[in-house]
Amino acid sequence: MSGPGVSVVICAYTEDRWEDILAAVSSVRAQSRPALETLLVVDHNDTLRERLAKEYKEPSEGALVRVLANAGPRGLSAGRNTGIAAARGEIVAFLDDDAVAERDWLRHFAEAYTDPRVMAVGGRTVPVWASGRRPDWFPEEFDWVVGCTYRGLPRGRVRVRNVLGGNASFRRSAFDAAGGFATGIGRDGDKRPLGCEETELCIRLSRARPDAVLLIDDRAVIHHRVPEVREHFRYFRTRTYAEGLSKALVARSVGAEKGLESERRYTTRVLPAGVARGLRDALLARPGGVGRAGAIVAGVLTAAGGYVVGSVRARRGGATFSVPAVEATRPSVPAEVRARE
Repeated sequence: MSGPGVSVVICAYTEDRWEDILAAVSSVRAQSRPALETLLVVDHNDTLRERLAKEYKEPSEGALVRVLANAGPRGLSAGRNTGIAAARGEIVAFLDDDAVAERDWLRHFAEAYTDPRVMAVGGRTVPVWASGRRPDWFPEEFDWVVGCTYRGLPRGRVRVRNVLGGNASFRRSAFDAAGGFATGIGRDGDKRPLGCEETELCIRLSRARPDAVLLIDDRAVIHHRVPEVREHFRYFRTRTYAEGLSKALVARSVGAEKGLESERRYTTRVLPAGVARGLRDALLARPGGVGRAGAIVAGVLTAAGGYVVGSVRARRGGATFSVPAVEATRPSVPAEVRARE
């Protein structure tokens, strides 16, 4: 295998996603460009960790699978940091535990890193709705609510401010320069669905390495399962509010100018166009037009409310997060792994 070795990190926390986790690992093992290894990081769930360790105890075809316990506080950020510290590859890629990657996912990531300035590459995440189809009222502009690529992101392979964490990769040296994912921002199991930890990291990375290039290549595709509970407006409202809370933390950390740079374009250009499209569809008697327009307006207002509350909390010192250094815990690469490169 030519080019840099890629370690894939999949963070898991619940046995409810058992079949999804196995499917995610299988999709990594089926890559046209093989991964060096797959790291399954389990978030403070000994039963799941032991079950996965037993599942992947015997060697089989495809990338080596290693099962690890989250070595930090509960939550997605610390789980990712555990994976980064243990990774043997020069590139560390992240895949959600309820997603499957298309066959050329890692190949498209690896190709971008031939440019030494490239420090991060993200891909396109396509929703797989539990009901079999997108709810009529759910606007594509808000697909980030369910962890997917949303209308308004640039197409092709283009430079961006930040990648999206569930389908992303970084040079290992990026974490040496900027530190790991901030704890206190990202998700913690089934609690309030906070996010933006990858945004904060990417802005921090660009400050630490002003020459860094961050890309999205929409050919690097994964398919992300959207459970039935997330197809309802109640979850939509909760998630947009949580996004506002998270954005407030990020803005306080890196400054509102940089922390809200992409969001200004999104709210002033992408969302008004979405409202107009929904109203046009309503006039043409197409299903869901009014609902989509209304959801966009509601999403903006709810996120704005979360941002205001989050900003007040941050000023009062009631909402904080920390940025850990990521120290390597990986052992030397054994001969059988080197032979696969």
